[in-house]
Amino acid sequence: MDNREFIYKVFTSENVAESIIKNLDKILVIIPEIKPIIGFEHNHPDHHLTVWKHTLKVIENLNSRDLELNLAGLLHDIGKPFSYQDEEVRHFHGHPEVSAKMSRTILSRIGYDEEFINRVVYLVNYHDTVIDPDNLDNSIGMVKKRLRLQYADAKAHKPDKVLKRLAVLDDIKNKLDALKAVER
Repeated sequence: MDNREFIYKVFTSENVAESIIKNLDKILVIIPEIKPIIGFEHNHPDHHLTVWKHTLKVIENLNSRDLELNLAGLLHDIGKPFSYQDEEVRHFHGHPEVSAKMSRTILSRIGYDEEFINRVVYLVNYHDTVIDPDNLDNSIGMVKKRLRLQYADAKAHKPDKVLKRLAVLDDIKNKLDALKAVER
């Protein structure tokens, strides 16, 4: 089984987070860039998990067998160890761009085609950018996938910080649903 087949098998399985944990040794050979996020602390009041545990929680929250979405979930914060600023509170300004660049390198090395890579990189690069339903930057399908990633990411934050984020996402979802209804 080649690397792409192996990644497909793991990231489209019934329980992706569990499959990742079971196959972590081989995944780390294919994607060694994951190693720095394992045990890496957020040191931020909005987070209660390490970057790695947060990543697994995002994938669990996605509850999806969609390869693009699950790979975006895996890679969305992979750049955090390389883009943090320790101030009074640790921040990760620019981490989506760093994560997107790393994702492009990783997915190219594994052998994915440019179209697939561009879709995953889009999700990673814009996972923290608020969606403007009046000015969509991609197809409605990709924007809805991005929203799904944003929901999964929000739910993986510290529980007392989640409700406000979810309310914003719910508003965006309602506006996107209304747009989609008009398209029909």
